[in-house]
Formats: sequence, structure tokens, C-alpha cells
Amino acid sequence: MIKRFLPSHESIKGHRLLRWVGPRLHDPSLWRINRHTVAKAVAIGAFFGLMIPVAQIPAAVIVSLSLRANLWIAAVSTLISNPLTYAPLYYFAYHLGAGLLGIAPKPEEATPPVYESFGAWFEHAWTWLSGIGQPLLLGMLLMAIVGAICGYVLTQAAWRWRVLRKRRISLRARMVI
Repeated sequence: MIKRFLPSHESIKGHRLLRWVGPRLHDPSLWRINRHTVAKAVAIGAFFGLMIPVAQIPAAVIVSLSLRANLWIAAVSTLISNPLTYAPLYYFAYHLGAGLLGIAPKPEEATPPVYESFGAWFEHAWTWLSGIGQPLLLGMLLMAIVGAICGYVLTQAAWRWRVLRKRRISLRARMVI
């Protein structure tokens, strides 16, 4: 069903911007839709979708190339975080990280200041990292790891449930005949 919406791998292999990847794009595992490649791709996409706010899709594709997961599923799975979900995800990640570190949440530190020089920016970045940054990064890392594990396990379970359901229907159809 999903295959009709995806471009063919021949058209992608021939694209001029992707020639630098070379023969790695010819690996059939990158295009195959089966339980293992899809589960790995969902885990990769969920990890990068929840971990980094910028360049999620390229990061997921690069890791998918090395782990031989489905490229398209990994790229689409990163959309777990998008402009509509950034605020709730980061709010939850900050509070999760603050709770784990034993820090009381400080929402007043979230307002961006105006910088006079690079030194002032660096000083504020260091203060931010030791204030709101540490809980946020810890929460994002924990959410990314848990999201990747849950994505992998749930994809494997859903795939297995679907296969067993098809077998049961097939057996019932044979029993009737």
C-alpha cells in the first residue's frame, strides 16, 4: 500500500545530488519493506526525531545507510517532531530532565536575551547550558532512547500481529471449504 506513494529506487539512484553515496544506494535492504528493515527505520527515525531539532532527516538517512534500514521509513519517522509538536516535546523533555537532575524548573530562563558580542553570547550559552540546557538535553536524550526502543518493539509487535491475523483468516477460510 505504501509503495505506491514512494518514488522508485531507480529514480533515486539516478538523481544527480545522490551520486556521492555511490554503490551504497544499490543495497536492496535500503528499499525493502519487511519487519526488520522497517522496525530499524522506525527506531532510527524516532531517535533522531526526538533528539535533534535540526537536520533530522539527513541524520536518519545517514544512520539508515550504515545500519541497512529502510531509508524512506526512517526519513518519515523523524516527523514525530514537527512545528506542532516541538513545544510540548521540549516542555516535557525539560521537566523530565529537571526531575531526573533534581532541579526545580525555572521557566524564566527561557527568554532569549540580546547579545552585544560573541563573548557575551558564549557566556550566556554556558549559563544556559548549566541552567535550562542540561535538563532539556538530558530529557531529550532519554525521550529519544525510549522512543527508539518503543518504536522498534511496537513495529515488531504490530507486524507480528498482522501476520498472525492473516494466518488465522487464511486458516478459517480453509476450514470452511
